[in-house]
Amino acid sequence: MGIGQFVWTSGVTLLALIVYFWVTLRVGQARMKHGVQAPATTGAPEFERAFRIQQNTLEQIVFFLPSLWLFALLVSDMWAGVAGAAWVLGRVLYVLGYAKAAEKRGLGFAIALLASVVLLLGALVAWFMAR
Repeated sequence: MGIGQFVWTSGVTLLALIVYFWVTLRVGQARMKHGVQAPATTGAPEFERAFRIQQNTLEQIVFFLPSLWLFALLVSDMWAGVAGAAWVLGRVLYVLGYAKAAEKRGLGFAIALLASVVLLLGALVAWFMAR
């Protein structure tokens, strides 16, 4: 079993990491724009939203990536790619919504969370069936 068998999963992993890099850059930009010096984590509301976006994305990616790869290994690379792409889309919608106002983050959060749960439960069911 080589990495070539996981083209979709590896591509989605790269996209997820690019999204995280993007949200990290947004925090740096917000720090500069609003004069919030590290290690401070409070300041202008725009900065605080950018910081929360980064922290929440970090929290979610820790749950998402292992679920994605376990699903790919135990179920299907292609379907892992589909669910993973939904997660990436959800996170992008989350970032764009939350950057405007906290109450606009819901749809993106829900899409990404649903994708993560599908991946985790799918991997769990496949693992039990393989025993």
